[in-house]
Amino acid sequence: MTIKSSHPDIPSVLQHIVATKHEEVAAAKQQTSLEAIKDQAKNVTEPRRGFASALRSANLGIIAEIKKASPSKGIINHNFDPTAFAKQYETAGAACLSVLTDREYFQGADEYLVAARAACKLPVLRKDFMVDDYQIYQSFILGADCILLIMACLDDDTAKRLHEVSTSLGMDVLIEIHTQEELERALLLPKSEHNIYGVNNRNLNTFEVDLQTTLDLKQNLLANLAADDNQKPLIVTESGIHSAADIRLMLDSNISLFLIGEQFMKTDNPGGALQSLLESVAAQA
Repeated sequence: MTIKSSHPDIPSVLQHIVATKHEEVAAAKQQTSLEAIKDQAKNVTEPRRGFASALRSANLGIIAEIKKASPSKGIINHNFDPTAFAKQYETAGAACLSVLTDREYFQGADEYLVAARAACKLPVLRKDFMVDDYQIYQSFILGADCILLIMACLDDDTAKRLHEVSTSLGMDVLIEIHTQEELERALLLPKSEHNIYGVNNRNLNTFEVDLQTTLDLKQNLLANLAADDNQKPLIVTESGIHSAADIRLMLDSNISLFLIGEQFMKTDNPGGALQSLLESVAAQA
Protein backbone atom coordinates (compact mmCIF):
# COMPACT_ATOMS: atom_id res chain seq x y z
CA MET A 1 0.00 0.00 0.00
CA THR A 2 1.36 3.46 -0.84
CA ILE A 3 0.71 6.69 0.93
CA LYS A 4 -1.63 9.21 -0.63
CA SER A 5 0.13 12.55 -0.76
CA SER A 6 0.09 15.87 -2.50
CA HIS A 7 3.89 15.81 -2.79
CA PRO A 8 6.27 13.07 -3.94
CA ASP A 9 9.10 13.04 -1.40
CA ILE A 10 7.46 11.30 1.55
CA PRO A 11 10.18 9.63 3.66
CA SER A 12 10.17 5.87 3.21
CA VAL A 13 9.86 5.20 6.95
CA LEU A 14 6.56 7.08 6.96
CA GLN A 15 5.36 5.11 3.95
CA HIS A 16 5.83 1.90 5.92
CA ILE A 17 4.18 3.30 9.03
CA VAL A 18 1.19 4.65 7.12
CA ALA A 19 0.74 1.36 5.28
CA THR A 20 0.75 -0.43 8.63
CA LYS A 21 -1.82 1.99 10.01
CA HIS A 22 -4.19 1.37 7.12
CA GLU A 23 -3.84 -2.37 7.75
CA GLU A 24 -4.51 -1.91 11.47
CA VAL A 25 -7.61 0.20 10.78
CA ALA A 26 -8.93 -2.35 8.28
CA ALA A 27 -8.49 -5.11 10.85
CA ALA A 28 -10.18 -3.06 13.56
CA LYS A 29 -13.15 -2.38 11.30
CA GLN A 30 -13.60 -6.12 10.89
CA GLN A 31 -14.08 -6.33 14.66
CA THR A 32 -16.07 -3.11 15.17
CA SER A 33 -17.52 -1.13 12.28
CA LEU A 34 -17.10 2.61 11.85
CA GLU A 35 -20.81 3.11 12.53
CA ALA A 36 -20.55 1.07 15.72
CA ILE A 37 -17.58 3.04 16.99
CA LYS A 38 -19.39 6.30 16.18
CA ASP A 39 -22.26 5.05 18.34
CA GLN A 40 -19.80 4.28 21.14
CA ALA A 41 -18.43 7.80 20.88
CA LYS A 42 -21.94 9.23 21.32
CA ASN A 43 -22.10 7.55 24.73
CA VAL A 44 -18.88 9.18 25.98
CA THR A 45 -19.81 11.91 28.44
CA GLU A 46 -16.45 12.77 30.01
CA PRO A 47 -15.43 16.29 29.01
CA ARG A 48 -12.09 17.00 27.36
CA ARG A 49 -9.50 18.60 29.61
CA GLY A 50 -8.47 21.39 27.26
CA PHE A 51 -5.03 20.66 25.83
CA ALA A 52 -4.79 23.94 23.92
CA SER A 53 -6.13 25.89 26.88
CA ALA A 54 -3.47 24.42 29.15
CA LEU A 55 -0.76 25.51 26.72
CA ARG A 56 -2.23 29.01 26.40
CA SER A 57 -2.11 29.50 30.15
CA ALA A 58 1.49 28.30 30.52
CA ASN A 59 4.38 30.77 30.59
CA LEU A 60 6.69 27.92 29.65
CA GLY A 61 4.65 24.94 28.51
CA ILE A 62 6.18 21.48 28.44
CA ILE A 63 4.32 18.64 26.75
CA ALA A 64 6.09 15.77 28.50
CA GLU A 65 6.11 12.55 26.54
CA ILE A 66 5.63 8.97 27.67
CA LYS A 67 7.43 6.81 25.13
CA LYS A 68 8.85 3.34 25.60
CA ALA A 69 10.78 2.92 22.35
CA SER A 70 11.44 4.34 18.90
CA PRO A 71 12.30 2.77 15.53
CA SER A 72 15.77 4.32 15.52
CA LYS A 73 16.72 3.90 19.20
CA GLY A 74 14.91 0.71 20.20
CA ILE A 75 13.92 0.50 23.87
CA ILE A 76 14.42 3.91 25.49
CA ASN A 77 13.10 3.13 28.96
CA HIS A 78 13.48 -0.38 30.36
CA ASN A 79 11.46 0.34 33.51
CA PHE A 80 8.46 1.68 31.65
CA ASP A 81 5.54 2.70 33.87
CA PRO A 82 3.07 5.15 32.30
CA THR A 83 1.11 5.55 35.53
CA ALA A 84 4.17 6.52 37.56
CA PHE A 85 5.56 8.75 34.80
CA ALA A 86 2.28 10.66 34.43
CA LYS A 87 2.25 11.39 38.16
CA GLN A 88 5.91 12.43 38.08
CA TYR A 89 5.38 14.78 35.16
CA GLU A 90 2.36 16.41 36.78
CA THR A 91 4.26 16.97 40.03
CA ALA A 92 7.26 18.37 38.14
CA GLY A 93 5.17 20.99 36.35
CA ALA A 94 4.32 19.65 32.89
CA ALA A 95 1.50 21.48 31.14
CA CYS A 96 0.32 18.43 29.19
CA LEU A 97 1.21 14.83 28.42
CA SER A 98 1.93 13.05 25.15
CA VAL A 99 1.52 9.28 25.12
CA LEU A 100 2.73 7.03 22.29
CA THR A 101 0.11 4.44 21.38
CA ASP A 102 1.65 3.00 18.19
CA ARG A 103 2.46 -0.68 18.82
CA GLU A 104 4.38 -1.75 15.75
CA TYR A 105 7.10 0.92 15.66
CA PHE A 106 7.12 2.52 19.14
CA GLN A 107 5.97 -0.39 21.37
CA GLY A 108 3.13 1.78 22.60
CA ALA A 109 -0.41 0.83 23.52
CA ASP A 110 -3.83 2.40 23.91
CA GLU A 111 -3.76 1.13 27.48
CA TYR A 112 -0.80 3.38 28.24
CA LEU A 113 -2.84 6.46 27.38
CA VAL A 114 -5.78 5.32 29.51
CA ALA A 115 -3.50 4.56 32.47
CA ALA A 116 -1.55 7.81 32.21
CA ARG A 117 -4.66 9.96 31.93
CA ALA A 118 -6.29 8.24 34.90
CA ALA A 119 -3.19 8.88 37.02
CA CYS A 120 -3.23 12.67 36.68
CA LYS A 121 -5.29 15.72 35.76
CA LEU A 122 -3.19 16.82 32.80
CA PRO A 123 -4.61 16.96 29.26
CA VAL A 124 -3.25 14.16 27.10
CA LEU A 125 -2.21 13.95 23.45
CA ARG A 126 -2.64 10.64 21.69
CA LYS A 127 0.68 10.43 19.82
CA ASP A 128 0.04 8.16 16.87
CA PHE A 129 -0.19 8.24 13.10
CA MET A 130 -3.71 9.28 12.17
CA VAL A 131 -4.80 8.27 8.68
CA ASP A 132 -8.51 7.45 9.03
CA ASP A 133 -11.65 8.82 10.72
CA TYR A 134 -11.88 5.55 12.63
CA GLN A 135 -8.78 6.42 14.66
CA ILE A 136 -10.24 9.80 15.62
CA TYR A 137 -13.30 8.19 17.16
CA GLN A 138 -11.05 5.62 18.84
CA SER A 139 -8.98 8.43 20.33
CA PHE A 140 -12.07 10.16 21.66
CA ILE A 141 -13.33 6.96 23.29
CA LEU A 142 -9.90 6.36 24.86
CA GLY A 143 -10.10 9.81 26.46
CA ALA A 144 -7.60 11.71 24.33
CA ASP A 145 -7.82 15.47 24.71
CA CYS A 146 -5.76 16.12 21.60
CA ILE A 147 -4.75 14.17 18.49
CA LEU A 148 -1.79 14.50 16.13
CA LEU A 149 -2.00 15.21 12.43
CA ILE A 150 1.36 14.79 10.70
CA MET A 151 1.14 16.69 7.44
CA ALA A 152 3.91 14.54 5.91
CA CYS A 153 1.59 11.53 6.29
CA LEU A 154 -1.58 13.03 4.87
CA ASP A 155 -2.97 14.50 1.69
CA ASP A 156 -4.88 17.75 2.00
CA ASP A 157 -8.37 16.23 1.81
CA THR A 158 -7.65 13.62 4.47
CA ALA A 159 -6.03 16.16 6.78
CA LYS A 160 -9.07 18.43 6.46
CA ARG A 161 -11.51 15.58 7.16
CA LEU A 162 -9.60 14.31 10.21
CA HIS A 163 -9.32 17.86 11.52
CA GLU A 164 -13.07 18.36 11.10
CA VAL A 165 -13.96 15.13 12.90
CA SER A 166 -11.54 15.86 15.75
CA THR A 167 -12.74 19.39 16.40
CA SER A 168 -16.40 18.36 16.11
CA LEU A 169 -15.75 15.99 19.02
CA GLY A 170 -14.14 18.78 21.03
CA MET A 171 -10.58 17.50 20.77
CA ASP A 172 -7.64 19.78 20.08
CA VAL A 173 -5.33 19.09 17.13
CA LEU A 174 -1.54 19.24 17.03
CA ILE A 175 -0.74 19.89 13.38
CA GLU A 176 2.85 18.82 12.76
CA ILE A 177 5.05 20.27 10.05
CA HIS A 178 8.75 20.17 9.29
CA THR A 179 9.09 21.97 5.94
CA GLN A 180 7.87 25.19 4.34
CA GLU A 181 5.64 23.21 1.98
CA GLU A 182 3.98 21.40 4.89
CA LEU A 183 3.52 24.75 6.62
CA GLU A 184 1.65 26.10 3.59
CA ARG A 185 -0.54 22.99 3.49
CA ALA A 186 -1.22 23.22 7.24
CA LEU A 187 -2.45 26.77 6.79
CA LEU A 188 -5.15 25.48 4.44
CA LEU A 189 -6.85 23.75 7.38
CA PRO A 190 -9.71 25.66 9.01
CA LYS A 191 -8.56 28.16 11.63
CA SER A 192 -9.77 27.09 15.04
CA GLU A 193 -9.14 27.62 18.73
CA HIS A 194 -8.40 23.88 18.73
CA ASN A 195 -5.33 24.29 16.48
CA ILE A 196 -1.80 23.85 17.76
CA TYR A 197 1.09 23.99 15.30
CA GLY A 198 4.05 21.72 15.97
CA VAL A 199 7.36 22.23 14.19
CA ASN A 200 9.37 19.01 14.12
CA ASN A 201 13.07 19.82 14.07
CA ARG A 202 13.91 16.32 12.85
CA ASN A 203 14.47 15.86 9.12
CA LEU A 204 12.31 12.82 8.36
CA ASN A 205 14.55 11.76 5.50
CA THR A 206 17.93 11.94 7.25
CA PHE A 207 16.77 11.91 10.93
CA GLU A 208 19.14 14.79 11.61
CA VAL A 209 17.86 17.37 14.10
CA ASP A 210 18.29 21.12 13.66
CA LEU A 211 16.60 23.61 16.00
CA GLN A 212 16.91 26.21 13.28
CA THR A 213 13.91 24.55 11.64
CA THR A 214 11.60 26.04 14.26
CA LEU A 215 13.28 29.43 14.07
CA ASP A 216 12.97 29.47 10.28
CA LEU A 217 9.31 28.45 10.13
CA LYS A 218 7.82 30.22 13.14
CA GLN A 219 7.85 33.70 11.63
CA ASN A 220 5.86 32.55 8.61
CA LEU A 221 3.41 30.77 10.89
CA LEU A 222 2.96 33.86 13.04
CA ALA A 223 2.54 36.15 10.04
CA ASN A 224 -0.16 33.95 8.53
CA LEU A 225 -2.04 33.14 11.71
CA ALA A 226 -2.05 36.44 13.57
CA ALA A 227 -4.61 38.09 11.28
CA ASP A 228 -7.00 35.14 11.48
CA ASP A 229 -6.96 34.38 15.19
CA ASN A 230 -7.88 36.68 18.04
CA GLN A 231 -5.76 34.52 20.32
CA LYS A 232 -2.01 34.11 20.14
CA PRO A 233 -1.19 31.14 17.87
CA LEU A 234 0.15 28.09 19.67
CA ILE A 235 3.49 26.99 18.22
CA VAL A 236 5.27 23.98 19.72
CA THR A 237 8.87 23.07 18.97
CA GLU A 238 9.42 19.31 18.78
CA SER A 239 12.58 17.16 18.82
CA GLY A 240 16.11 18.12 19.77
CA ILE A 241 15.39 20.01 23.00
CA HIS A 242 18.03 18.67 25.38
CA SER A 243 19.14 21.48 27.66
CA ALA A 244 18.27 24.74 29.34
CA ALA A 245 20.31 26.47 26.63
CA ASP A 246 18.04 24.97 23.96
CA ILE A 247 14.99 26.25 25.79
CA ARG A 248 16.52 29.71 26.27
CA LEU A 249 17.26 29.84 22.54
CA MET A 250 13.59 29.27 21.80
CA LEU A 251 12.34 31.62 24.52
CA ASP A 252 14.52 34.37 23.09
CA SER A 253 12.61 33.87 19.82
CA ASN A 254 9.22 33.91 21.58
CA ILE A 255 8.73 30.15 21.38
CA SER A 256 7.59 28.96 24.80
CA LEU A 257 5.97 25.58 24.09
CA PHE A 258 8.00 22.38 23.90
CA LEU A 259 7.33 18.70 23.28
CA ILE A 260 10.08 16.71 24.99
CA GLY A 261 10.21 12.95 25.30
CA GLU A 262 13.44 11.08 24.81
CA GLN A 263 15.48 13.48 26.96
CA PHE A 264 13.27 12.55 29.92
CA MET A 265 12.48 8.95 29.07
CA LYS A 266 16.11 7.81 28.87
CA THR A 267 16.43 8.50 32.60
CA ASP A 268 15.21 6.42 35.56
CA ASN A 269 13.07 9.33 36.75
CA PRO A 270 11.48 11.26 33.86
CA GLY A 271 9.67 13.62 36.20
CA GLY A 272 12.88 14.40 38.03
CA ALA A 273 14.57 15.12 34.71
CA LEU A 274 11.79 17.56 33.82
CA GLN A 275 12.06 19.28 37.19
CA SER A 276 15.84 19.62 36.84
CA LEU A 277 15.46 21.10 33.38
CA LEU A 278 12.90 23.67 34.54
CA GLU A 279 15.12 24.63 37.47
CA SER A 280 18.07 25.10 35.13
CA VAL A 281 15.99 27.32 32.83
CA ALA A 282 14.86 29.42 35.80
CA ALA A 283 18.46 29.77 37.00
CA GLN A 284 19.45 31.21 33.61
CA ALA A 285 16.62 33.74 33.49
